[in-house]
Amino acid sequence: MLRTEQKIHYALRIAVAMCFIGHGCFGILTKQIWCNYFAVFGIDTHTAYALMPWVGICDIALGLVMLVYPMRAIALWLVMWGGVTAFLRPASGEPFAEFIERAGNFGAPLALLILSGGVSGFRQLFVRIDANAVVDDKTLKSVFNCLKVVGFLLLTGHGWLNLIQKQGLLGQYASLGFANPARIAQFVGVFEVTAAFVVLVKPIRNVLLIFILWKISSELLYPRYELFEWIERGGSYGTLIALWFATKQVPLKFYSKPLQKHTN
Repeated sequence: MLRTEQKIHYALRIAVAMCFIGHGCFGILTKQIWCNYFAVFGIDTHTAYALMPWVGICDIALGLVMLVYPMRAIALWLVMWGGVTAFLRPASGEPFAEFIERAGNFGAPLALLILSGGVSGFRQLFVRIDANAVVDDKTLKSVFNCLKVVGFLLLTGHGWLNLIQKQGLLGQYASLGFANPARIAQFVGVFEVTAAFVVLVKPIRNVLLIFILWKISSELLYPRYELFEWIERGGSYGTLIALWFATKQVPLKFYSKPLQKHTN
């Protein structure tokens, strides 16, 4: 049977792969909105379309390598690349919520790096991350806290987009047959922001499971490129699933002793 840290490792590793494979697929498909992000660097539309497939191939390759031979160097790069690509959205004029809603893109590889002990030297960057390595309590607690923050950000971001009535989300609700998409968006927004604070303050396993199922199912509602959209958001599911695994062990180790002492 896998130990808790091994379950966290594999959840994050698969999440990272999904995120960048899905993102890479959009590059190969030459998603039109990417032109806006290339424009932040002054790259014209024609050149952007020519570069998209190459960016997509690189993303897919890195995602696949993380599945087969995970290295700290790649995880570190994906933290930076995931952060940059997410930030290009508000940089191109989209709401800032678009950035934090994608916290799983850079948060999943960051949590994986922390779980593996970080980077202590150049040579260690290219050593395979060992899924079977024993993780001490201090590291496990750091991963737990990281996952809580990332979960808080991604849920807050998506909830925020609902509250400000993002047209894409309203279109999803309308396609499902809701007569008042704006009201549904308000309801979903309040639910997700509330969920975010629950994850940050007191992530309870049974409640977390509800949030995981919600994210996995709700991300299937995109009217176009449904499968690729769902795969790209693997960082969101993986982060919450990893947190779900962590809550089984971390609270017992780090919170039960103080409570016992206080009771006595």
